[in-house]
Amino acid sequence: KKGKEESIKTGLLFGSSIIVIFTVIGVLFSALFGATLANELATSAVANIIFAIIFLVFAISFFGYFEIRVPNTLLNRINKKADGGGLLGVFFMALTLVLVSFSCTAPIVGTVMIDAVAGNFIKPIIVMLGFSIAFAVPFSLFAIFPSWLESLPQSGGWLNSVKVVLGFLELALCIKFLSMPDQAYHWGILSRDTFLILWIIIFGAMGFYILGYIKFQHDSLVEKLSIQRIFIAIITFSFCIYMVSGLFGNRVSALAGIIPPAYSLKYNNISESTGVCSEILIQYSDKLHLPPGFKGYFDYEDALECAKKQNKPLFIDFTGHACFNCRRMEENVWIAPEVKKILDLEYIIVALYVDDKTPLSNSKKHKTLGKKNFALQMDKFCSNAQPYYVLLDPYDESVL
Repeated sequence: KKGKEESIKTGLLFGSSIIVIFTVIGVLFSALFGATLANELATSAVANIIFAIIFLVFAISFFGYFEIRVPNTLLNRINKKADGGGLLGVFFMALTLVLVSFSCTAPIVGTVMIDAVAGNFIKPIIVMLGFSIAFAVPFSLFAIFPSWLESLPQSGGWLNSVKVVLGFLELALCIKFLSMPDQAYHWGILSRDTFLILWIIIFGAMGFYILGYIKFQHDSLVEKLSIQRIFIAIITFSFCIYMVSGLFGNRVSALAGIIPPAYSLKYNNISESTGVCSEILIQYSDKLHLPPGFKGYFDYEDALECAKKQNKPLFIDFTGHACFNCRRMEENVWIAPEVKKILDLEYIIVALYVDDKTPLSNSKKHKTLGKKNFALQMDKFCSNAQPYYVLLDPYDESVL
């Protein structure tokens, strides 16, 4: 009985140590990077290109061309401390497991860390907590019930297939990170259609890999297709067909915020907005856009002037090229007929992009349009989140 209690205690401590190690990584990265660098790094060309390269390296690693390993010297030092026994020994045993599994977990953990560096605070902590629990539970159970190890399936072709599928997902994320600075700097390289075509190729290749038509060097021969493989392949090819529909002007709302926004889409019963003043030039309209069917401004002063002329309140939309939830709102809420009618008839819309890199020649205080808009949001409304909507009286600029 005492031996059983000891194994339960050791197993729980082992699992808890794994959870603590992974979660502490998430907390540290979020604390260091989450709140302070959000707006700058979200669309920074250098940062996003570096992130894209990291994802590309992870993908190649998952495809089996090389492994990302922790130096053996460090592993041996940690392992010696694990041999010491006691509570500290169990902790270092868990740390050894985390480091030994680095080649498999690095691309997953790295994805979360990049999310933290890109400006998120809470999400990396939650994701690392969830990942660490999923990672720790099996090892805790095997420590408590060692006889279960005999029933485990042997690692082999199935495990390599999982890694390769993750490699395809890393490639897709690589394209996603390259898209952010492309939109912010208006390079015009990754248009919506180009993005969709690249993702269709990646996920199409993944579907053919699952069916056994594409092979990598560590793959086992797929002699018979399992139900699981067929099911995953059907989902993958269905997703490709869904994306193909986006190439023909249809909405792909499930990917809103991931793919570049559309400037013209097929909407049912969506009329064209007329909420602008013809005598006031819409600045930046060659680079910035509102959702299809809407008209408005991209400069606060211009919108304020028009709102006074038409005696309408302002609808301020603090948004961003890298803002996932902004696109979700636009493609799922703004276009609702009852919402669009109110915005068209009762407000003057101004979309203020807080991460746009368009240089300002007439401002000594702010170098880019994004910095000017972000400063307005922070100074006037004490907020740095997007989307952030404000209904404003144009005469005294008070919040309604």
